Amino acid sequence: MTQQTVLILGASRGLGFALAEEWLGRGWHVIATARGASDALDRLSERHPGQLDVETVDINDGDGVYALYDRLRDRRLDVLFINAGIARSIEASPATASEDDFLDMMLTNAFSPVRAAEALHDLVPEGGTIAIMTSELGSIANANGGWQLYASSKAALNMLMKGYAAKHANDGHTLLLVAPGWVRTDMGGSGASLSIEESIPLVVDMIEANRGKAGLRYVDRFNKTLPW
Repeated sequence: MTQQTVLILGASRGLGFALAEEWLGRGWHVIATARGASDALDRLSERHPGQLDVETVDINDGDGVYALYDRLRDRRLDVLFINAGIARSIEASPATASEDDFLDMMLTNAFSPVRAAEALHDLVPEGGTIAIMTSELGSIANANGGWQLYASSKAALNMLMKGYAAKHANDGHTLLLVAPGWVRTDMGGSGASLSIEESIPLVVDMIEANRGKAGLRYVDRFNKTLPW
């Protein structure tokens, strides 16, 4: 049986690193990206010789993402998972927030992930999966005012993926906007309700359950559809 391959953008720490660990543990070949040198990924590669490739790219560097495509153009991906997110001005509103914080979140959380999907989608054959990490907070229907600016950036991500899905309706790809829950990471904080171990294995199970089902879905780790 041919070994399956996943490319994870943003895998040097947190949820992205946990995704790399999980897929490696399931016998997949993993291509993991980091913005710079990553001791954690180097150690992970030593634990899984020949199973993990590490690439350097900053998702906010469009030229760098297209250069990554050129380096991988002869590869075929079963899953492309784009993991990018920053959270700033958490308690602020548009009246009090730094404009730079909001613009940085819109770039990293919304614009850059969908640009990466556009740049790399030809690496994914028909029947493959493109997944992007979003959040339950991206749901406009369920909005309660918490993390207002961050939530807005994730809602923007969801909207951009709606447009992407419409433009690429004939690609035959499974498109997933993945809400992993509030997880204890550097970004999620120590007060988050879930450990990485309570989230990421379920996320990978959910991706497996949706493989081969073309079209866009906004789902949580339990494969429950979330309201837009």
